[in-house]
Amino acid sequence: MASLSDVEYQRLAQATLSTVEATVDRWLQDDVVDIDPQRTGGLLELSFPGGSKIVVNTQPPLQELWLASRDGGFHFKHHDGAWRDTKDGREFFEVLSREASAQAGLALRFQAN
Repeated sequence: MASLSDVEYQRLAQATLSTVEATVDRWLQDDVVDIDPQRTGGLLELSFPGGSKIVVNTQPPLQELWLASRDGGFHFKHHDGAWRDTKDGREFFEVLSREASAQAGLALRFQAN
């Protein structure tokens, strides 16, 4: 698996965080679900009704995205045009959708732009 340049990694990682933020903002606007997004640099925290959280953060030295939810932690590397789980190859937005749906109590779907 070829390494990305640091600039390309940052571009892809920031674009992914922006996509997640934009999706949550749209859901808030459309009154789908009340998730509070807080972003600080390469860390995005999603606070769900009931107090649970999902945290997505960048790991530049490893060129990974990490996702932490109440079900555990997941590490993703960019491969073949998508962020893939380093253990089982699942795509980032698929895992995020599953975890967010479980924590929100309704079906939510994130997808790449």
